[in-house]
Amino acid sequence: MEITEVLVAIVLGIYLFLPALLPNSAAVLFGGKTPIDFGKTWRGKRILGDGKTWGGLIGGVATGTFFGIILIAISYFFDPVDFWGYGAFPQNVGIVFTLALGSLLGDMCGAFIKRRLGMERGQKAPGLDQYDFVAGAMLLTCLFFPDWFISTYITGTGLISLVTVLILVPVLHRSVNIIGFKMGKKKEPW
Repeated sequence: MEITEVLVAIVLGIYLFLPALLPNSAAVLFGGKTPIDFGKTWRGKRILGDGKTWGGLIGGVATGTFFGIILIAISYFFDPVDFWGYGAFPQNVGIVFTLALGSLLGDMCGAFIKRRLGMERGQKAPGLDQYDFVAGAMLLTCLFFPDWFISTYITGTGLISLVTVLILVPVLHRSVNIIGFKMGKKKEPW
């Protein structure tokens, strides 16, 4: 394997995953008002909590999908067949949608687990906070587009792309959270 192939796999790993990285931050901007769990409890604890709202879900998924479509449009001019790895149209739009939606569904699963463990909203949960949305995005995309996911993140240089995502996501997640905290959009910097 040449160094060029490794570098391309590293860049593509993050590039193709960008529609899953943006929704979490966008959800904070669009959030507020009606909680997804409508304030309901399960076994005496909130299901998700006030931090997971319909506005955040819709706004986050829309933002991630829209950003993904912009990436697809840009890539069309350079690679009208494979769209720099997103695959042929219209499947590529479905891929960016499942990455965005899966990201927030994974984040909600993380919130559900934290509530079951008795953790308060915003309480630090190392590992879970950084990887819940990654797992959600990957699982949902793998469920609907298994061939794309396997060829992009598993076979050939795909494992390099996967490892890149798994290593860089905590760094990116922490950086974005610090920025959100400094902007006054988050109550805690993690």
